[in-house]
Amino acid sequence: MNFIEELKWRGMIHDIMPGTQDQFEKEMTSAYIGFDPTADSLHIGSLVQIMILVHLQRCGHKPFALLGGATGMVGDPSGKSKERNLLDEKTLNHNLTSVQKQLEQFLDFDCGENSAELVNNYDWFKEFNFLDFIRDVGKHMSVNYMMAKDSVKSRMETGMSFTEFSYQLVQGYDFYWLWKNKNCKVQLGGSDQWGNIVTGTELVRKKGESKVFAVTTPLIKKADGGKFGKTESGNVWLDKTKTSPYKFYQFWLNSTDDDSKNYIKIFTLKSQQEIEKLIAEHDEAPHLRILQKAIAEEVTTRVHSKQDLEIAIKASNILFGKSTAEDLKSLDEETFLSVFEGVPQFEMSKADLGLGILDIVAEKTQIFASKGEARRMIQSIAVSINKEKITEDFHISTNDLLNGKYILAQKGKKNYFLIIVS
Repeated sequence: MNFIEELKWRGMIHDIMPGTQDQFEKEMTSAYIGFDPTADSLHIGSLVQIMILVHLQRCGHKPFALLGGATGMVGDPSGKSKERNLLDEKTLNHNLTSVQKQLEQFLDFDCGENSAELVNNYDWFKEFNFLDFIRDVGKHMSVNYMMAKDSVKSRMETGMSFTEFSYQLVQGYDFYWLWKNKNCKVQLGGSDQWGNIVTGTELVRKKGESKVFAVTTPLIKKADGGKFGKTESGNVWLDKTKTSPYKFYQFWLNSTDDDSKNYIKIFTLKSQQEIEKLIAEHDEAPHLRILQKAIAEEVTTRVHSKQDLEIAIKASNILFGKSTAEDLKSLDEETFLSVFEGVPQFEMSKADLGLGILDIVAEKTQIFASKGEARRMIQSIAVSINKEKITEDFHISTNDLLNGKYILAQKGKKNYFLIIVS
């Protein structure tokens, strides 16, 4: 496969330096992307860059994933309206370890000549003293050149520290180091990184007297102009403790038709032919959400696991499809609470479990305004406890408690209520 052609049809190229495609067609080429450990998990915005490295390796080239142990201490000003807080060393090291584990899920580190490699720029910066840095690196870059960068110009009014101003030199030196020590000839990244990347190519040209190359990807935006990867509760993370597999699956499932036609090219490994066929099938019956399901299934499996996908599908069916009491009982507490987040909640004592169902739903919890209303709904077979229809003589026992403390009541098809038994 031709790497640049693969990125082109997927809509994953924003800027490309002249000669880059020739370089990839000429020989197996090493290329890198940097990941700064600003948190202890990457999010789905980072997944775009991960997929670029995956495509790179699939096309026979060698990927380097650079962990920013050093750059993470400085803070990238690109796209930022104000300076972010600097992390302490303990937090930074924790983040580095977590991000490294995530990257290892996606790339093959044992496949011969084009095995992926992880590098940490702290390894070459920790012994680099300030005077050597400004002599060996700073002298090659004029202040005028650095001031012309968008990441600097956009901050001139609000101000920028020397620390942030120097970031492009630090990232530029990464490229130089990787070129010199790892024969790395291409830097990849998001379009907001173009200024930093070009500083690296300039440093290699001036200090190394050689030519290297660059490709950037467009920043992913939703069709309505909203920010990709953001939900009401914040970022969609790759770590299941921050974003449950159910919520992760739902994010893709809930994407619009227009966004899905874009996402399926960027976030899946399906071929152009497979994607065109799926889009055609989707357009014939949009209500079946064929595209959304295809993306959600592949991405959830790759980021989490097949088992997590099955749980997410099962959880989704509980709210939106046919499901059984057994499906409900099989959910762990975190997934269960994710599914029913925002559902009205009531509390009752375990001692009250012996009461009749009318007392529980009309007096202890006020799910119904009166026993009369509850009786009428139960008689018309419109009330369920834990997804099973009930009669007036039904009694809740401790065996009915989900995860040892929850009861799910349902009034009609769509009205759910969570009873927490303490």
